Amino acid sequence: MGLLLWAPGAFFFFFAAAALRWGSAAGCGYQSCPVTKPDMLNVHLIPHTHDDVGWLKTVDQYFFGVRNDIQHAGVQYILDSVIPQLLADPSKRFIYVEVAFFARWWGLQTESMRQAVKQLVAEGRLEFVNGGWCMNDEAAVHYSAVIDQMSLGLHFLQETFGECGRPRVAWHIDPFGHSREQASLFAQMGYDGFFVGRIDYQDKVQREAWREMEQLWRASGSLAPPVADLFTGVLPNGYNPPMSLCWDQICSDNPIVDDDSEENNVESLVAYFLGTAAAQANYYRTNHIVMTMGSDFQYENALMWYKNLDKLIKHVNAKQESGIQVNVLYSTPSCYLWELNKANMSWTVKYDDFFPYADGPHQFWTGYFTSRPALKRYERLSNNFLQVCNQLEALTGIQGNMGPYGNANSSVLRQAMGVAQHHDAVSGTAKQHVTNDYAKQLSAGWDACQIVISNALASIVGTKENFIYCTQLNISVCQLTEAAQTFMVIVYNPLARPVGWNIRLPVNGSHYAILSPDGQTVPNEVIPVSSFTRAVRRDRGDAVNELVFQASAPPLGYRTYSISRLPGRGPARSRALKRLHDQPGTEHLSWAIENQHLRVVFDSRTGLLKEIENLDKNISLPLSQNFFWYNASIGNQENSQASGAYIFRPNTSEPFLIAQGAHLYHVKTGVVQEVYQNFSDWCSQVVRLYDGQPYVELEWTVGPIPIRDGLGKEIISRFETNLQTDGLFYTDSNGREILERRRNYRATWNLSQTEPVAGNYYPVNSRIYIKDKKVQLTVLTDRSQGGSSIFDGSLELMVHRRLLHDDARGVGEPLLEPGDYLNGLVVRGRHLILLDTVESSAEQHRLRAQQEYMAPQLVLAPGGGPPYHPGQDSLKEYTALNHALPSNVHLLTLAQWDPNTILIRLEHQFEREESVNGSMPAVVNLQNLFSSFNIISLQEMSLAANQKREDMKRLIWQSAKGAVEQKADSASLDPTQITLQPMEIRTFLAHVQPQASSRRRA
Repeated sequence: MGLLLWAPGAFFFFFAAAALRWGSAAGCGYQSCPVTKPDMLNVHLIPHTHDDVGWLKTVDQYFFGVRNDIQHAGVQYILDSVIPQLLADPSKRFIYVEVAFFARWWGLQTESMRQAVKQLVAEGRLEFVNGGWCMNDEAAVHYSAVIDQMSLGLHFLQETFGECGRPRVAWHIDPFGHSREQASLFAQMGYDGFFVGRIDYQDKVQREAWREMEQLWRASGSLAPPVADLFTGVLPNGYNPPMSLCWDQICSDNPIVDDDSEENNVESLVAYFLGTAAAQANYYRTNHIVMTMGSDFQYENALMWYKNLDKLIKHVNAKQESGIQVNVLYSTPSCYLWELNKANMSWTVKYDDFFPYADGPHQFWTGYFTSRPALKRYERLSNNFLQVCNQLEALTGIQGNMGPYGNANSSVLRQAMGVAQHHDAVSGTAKQHVTNDYAKQLSAGWDACQIVISNALASIVGTKENFIYCTQLNISVCQLTEAAQTFMVIVYNPLARPVGWNIRLPVNGSHYAILSPDGQTVPNEVIPVSSFTRAVRRDRGDAVNELVFQASAPPLGYRTYSISRLPGRGPARSRALKRLHDQPGTEHLSWAIENQHLRVVFDSRTGLLKEIENLDKNISLPLSQNFFWYNASIGNQENSQASGAYIFRPNTSEPFLIAQGAHLYHVKTGVVQEVYQNFSDWCSQVVRLYDGQPYVELEWTVGPIPIRDGLGKEIISRFETNLQTDGLFYTDSNGREILERRRNYRATWNLSQTEPVAGNYYPVNSRIYIKDKKVQLTVLTDRSQGGSSIFDGSLELMVHRRLLHDDARGVGEPLLEPGDYLNGLVVRGRHLILLDTVESSAEQHRLRAQQEYMAPQLVLAPGGGPPYHPGQDSLKEYTALNHALPSNVHLLTLAQWDPNTILIRLEHQFEREESVNGSMPAVVNLQNLFSSFNIISLQEMSLAANQKREDMKRLIWQSAKGAVEQKADSASLDPTQITLQPMEIRTFLAHVQPQASSRRRA
């Protein structure tokens, strides 16, 4: 053996051979679970590590163990250390979660190590739980990105380990609150159960008292049970081990000493453990309890953990001879879940979500709903860009990956987006240098996808253009349009229905001609770049004007617009620029802008919104809107808690006005009408009405938030109306189903409200609304934000925050973003206001919100490029569909799965009984939908596409209303008759053959 110690290869071979011998008859899944004792309290010890995909250190720093001065953590050493321990002892178990880290480690291993690990997985002793690329956030994420990141990780596990790599259990032990939609998605992905670590402290006390730490979560009001039902358990100690039982190298607890020594502590530790287990058992309903033995980045030295756990199991179980009815065993979450299911008990049912989360009376984790708003917007834009990249890659195949602009694929952005969903990434709760790294990874993904999109477009358009992606159009910066006399704009629409879109391009001319593909002249206007924009962009562009026009694009296709600068230096035609006042107070009490659908009235004395009218429905709603700031608490005599990246805690319930009114001027043209409101030198807004559009656009610009007064500030946009709302308001759940919120109320316990503002904030991913019996006011967001209705008839959305103190939740620095010029972050965003009847509002906000997150992609070029193939004609208009999808059906995913297979997801985007027309079942002929390829065969899959739908056999759970068994689809799959029920997503793998010519003119 001494020689083996100096021969790592031989040493490893010994363990690998032993593992193969010991595991020859074993299997994975529930059949691999250890034997328990039905007449005893079974304590399932779960060795685990929680590895944040970036937080205090970057992803690379965590993986390699760099910068241990920040935090001691090296993920590669965890896996290096755990595997030999598992190979040495068949009783030991370990679970792993974050595939972003595991896939990287896997790529560095020898073939012999890979074979040994595969054997461990096949025996169920190394178990993957959750299995996404990361453990995603649940508040600030959009369902589309969640599905993508889960599919990415699960696909890797399937390809690497087959069926034994498929997780049975979802495991969100660290996210700061839990959304109902997340549970619904997990259920549709085929998970049997879900374990969480963090719930509100009052909720937990109540659950412990009522022994409801485990229950059935009915996570959809539209999907028929048990499609979205998910057994959900709250872990007893977060995800940490019980106190005094941590045996990692970064722990300070005493090891178990069981030899002839004065330090022998077996009796005291065993007695303590038995007391802890008995106390925990009082909160749970079966004779099985679970203990998470591990924590953040633990098991770098797995020997320390396993040596002490071996002793714990040995000495506790030895007490059985003296009549102690406790059995301790190595286990996994799925094996614990299996025992709960076999108990055949009836469980209570949960219908709401787990927001907001608080871990104390003044510690509401609702600040992160808004933290780092620029990153939140970049993540949302990156999701949009990834879908475009996926679609064009799927539509053009190898021509998108290898072409005149280089070789690339969508995986770089897909993986960067997977990382960005992490609960310390899009949440905004990482250190500043880590946040910068998240943005850097997304930028690298954009670079790769720009190559894919350029290659794909060139092959479809038929010319090799110098494609340009102007990513700073929101601040009127684009070198091509500012300088060129002529250029072309390709408007690519990723939706499967035709759309119109308002385009704004920075220019230096005053007159332009725009031609559509059919040679028709497109109406346009040239308006001055606002002083607000010039202040934000500084020296990054020099355009004096913006060219504004309305474009349209066919479903899943593009339309090309040719733009020419006309001679002349006169004022832009049809443009009226009028300054209304320099100081609040004029002769007129009000004035308005309006288009065919809406009239927006302003109070000319204050410059604020006063009223909105829906001209189509004859609805008039008094409405004021202004910006306020909450003074961020630094702690007080009552409680030391400060506002920070996680926590929102205003110093008082009443916010401060940034200004009593706004200085303003307006621009009226035939294409757009704009009112420019200046509230201060760091807060401004443009109110817009586009011709023919049924919404009001509010483009707000906030920052740098001033802090010279020593006060941290949390900025809100507040809307006030006379609607009688009775304490109710409504928010979306990750962009899908709508949840009713009631002020100062929780559905599952009697709330003691200690923070009347922060305790009523909820995540808003895409929309928030209030209504009475007739009228509904909806505000759509362009990123995730915190929102609420603090008093009846009001809505507010937090748009930005800048804080001077850390909130003591681990990040160790205040949320004090420096911005590009190091004087504070400036953020620009959009809110869309929709006013309609209650009966008609659903279709409006559903379709408009979808169009916002799947917005058309603009690709510009000087024009005049050479043919893609000699003699090939240029195609100025194109669609990949033979017909548009019904308005209530969304093409959620179109992506390359392998060289001959396409991943397709169709989604019904309305809830049950939400809309008279929209909520009707929809039928799609998938066989005849696409013009660029023929579907040779079709296989329906689970939502994450890692399991055939007909093979999904989830555990059946009893509730107070009885067990509901999911019915298997008896009818064979007919591609010409794909039926979708409200809120249903159906996922397919299509084996395809490209058509001879995929360049289909729209």
